[in-house]
This record gives sequence, C-alpha cells and structure tokens, in this order.
Amino acid sequence: MTAWNERPYAVVDVEGIEHGVIGELATWLFQPEQPITPMAQRIHGISNDMVKGAPVFANLAADVQARLGGAVIVAHNASVDLGVLKRKLPGFVPDDVLDTLRLARRLLPDQPNHRLGSLVSVLDLGRDLSRDLRPHRAGYDALVTARLFVYLASSAASAALSFEALHGGPGGSDALF
Repeated sequence: MTAWNERPYAVVDVEGIEHGVIGELATWLFQPEQPITPMAQRIHGISNDMVKGAPVFANLAADVQARLGGAVIVAHNASVDLGVLKRKLPGFVPDDVLDTLRLARRLLPDQPNHRLGSLVSVLDLGRDLSRDLRPHRAGYDALVTARLFVYLASSAASAALSFEALHGGPGGSDALF
C-alpha cells in the first residue's frame, strides 16, 4: 500500500500537491480559438478583452505539460478537465487520475449534494483565501479542489487513506481512463 501523500498530484486548473502539502498555484490565461460566449463570461468572469493579448495555448503547452508530467491528475468532475487536456495536448495520457466528485460521493455519502461550491461551503474550504480569488475561476477552483482532496484523503475517513483506497481499491473503480 502506498500512503496517499507519497505521490505528487496536479489539480487541474493546475495546483500541485506534494507530500500532502498544497504547492504553488500556477494559472494561465490563453487566447481562445473562438470568442468567449456571454454565458461563459458571466460564469467565469473572463472577457474577450482580458485574453486579447494572451498567448495561444500552443505557445505554453510545453510548460503546462511539464507541470502535469509524472503527477496524478486531480479534478472535480475530472472527465470535463481531462477532455480539455486531451484536446489541447495531443497524446497526453495522465499517469493516473482521481476525481474529487467521485471521491466525495463515496467518502461523504450523507452530504445532500457534492457540487464543488456546496462542499466548499460545508467544509469551509474557502477560508483565508485572497479576495482576488473567486469561484469559477481557475485559481480558486483548483485551490479549493486541492483542499477538498487533502480533506478527503486525510480527514473524511477515520484514518488517512492509502492511494489505492482513494483510487477505489484493487482494479481502481474510480479510474477515468
């Protein structure tokens, strides 16, 4: 059995976790291939003007891949994030993936729902965050997902879980790829 905190993790939108400690936040704004829709602007607070001078993804793809290489990918509703990564990084295959939505459903079955915002509120995962961070932006969502993952791995059960237990045990029932 491998202790959960012996593996490196990258929380997609990219936040790192090493040895059980949340690392440095890395975020990028990219110029999208299509204009940002009004609905996406309302949800994420990112306008077309904000990304006008931003680089295209291809110019920073190597940096993104370097941050993800060798790490277990962690995300809330990971299939969405994995879909984006696989489209943007052809040939990208993560070493492993853990979905905090699936973990929360399994480890916190009494919660009325397992949406990220609800869990952030119930578990007070947004405490002490900079006022510059806000929900639905990459930095905020990655940071609270990282906090949720650490909580689930070390606090939700009666004892810290092994990586294999987080992954769903033998056969990895929580595997996404």
